[in-house]
Amino acid sequence: MSTTVGGFAAGALAACGAVTVTHPAEVLKIRQQLQGELQTKGAQPQYYRGPIHGISVIVKNEGIKGIYRGLGAAYVYQVLLNGCRLGFYEPIRKSLATLFLKDESAQNLGINVFAGASSGILGAAAGSPFFLVKTRLQSFSPVRPVGTQHNYRNAWDGLRQIYRGEGFFGLYRGISAAMVRTGFGSSVQLPTYFLAKRQLVKHAGMEEGPALHLSSSAVSGFVVCCVMHPPDTIMSRLYNQHGNLYSGIFDCLGKTIRTEGVLAIYKGFIPHLARILPHTILTLSLAEQTAKLVRKVEHRVLPMLGYEEGRL
Repeated sequence: MSTTVGGFAAGALAACGAVTVTHPAEVLKIRQQLQGELQTKGAQPQYYRGPIHGISVIVKNEGIKGIYRGLGAAYVYQVLLNGCRLGFYEPIRKSLATLFLKDESAQNLGINVFAGASSGILGAAAGSPFFLVKTRLQSFSPVRPVGTQHNYRNAWDGLRQIYRGEGFFGLYRGISAAMVRTGFGSSVQLPTYFLAKRQLVKHAGMEEGPALHLSSSAVSGFVVCCVMHPPDTIMSRLYNQHGNLYSGIFDCLGKTIRTEGVLAIYKGFIPHLARILPHTILTLSLAEQTAKLVRKVEHRVLPMLGYEEGRL
């Protein structure tokens, strides 16, 4: 990527395209994570039993708009999260590689993981208010409610109500869980993607192109889902809570496991996987293509503005 700005733009565009396709699975994942919250196993409702059943229940009772609740907030969040994650990854990695290895092109697993986690944490912090309102919009159902219900007209109404009712810091409720969750996912997403890409080229004889991008993205998506899901469940509950049901990450984790069992932190794993796999594939594959487009634009525009390549 020629510039950090270009990387941000490419990442944001790719992520918005991906989230359009995968948003329904995200809605179902949120509802499954909140289903039976702090209730013993025998008392838990089973409104959304699996991917097919869950989506059909939502569409039947709420229409198509039900599976796209919170899409506007999701777009803004994806722009901020993935713009930062894909935009800052390479600059951070190159800076660390230059500092410690004296070669910005050198690859090192530790540096790659740190760069991935750092860029993800920056994105999570930037987008946290929008993930908060997105979670609350997605969990709301007038027919099959799970967890605390927040009736917002749209994302901006939700942000306004949260600010009025909970103050400025209410907009950043659960941000610590978001940073942990995204740090976990980002620490493995890009390093796993680039590692899989290098190995497939080296051992499977694959060449640069859509097939290589697809295969590498699929490997990355599966690893991300396995690593990220437990903190994702905790984050969903912290974001959706009303009042102070949980005092923090460890309180939420402890109460969830004690009441519902250890497997409760993997509630909604299948729809999460159904979302994260195509989302990761689309995001990373589209990022490769949008990066090429952005580079072409930069090569034409930046010289006209008096910038040298790599200065932004």
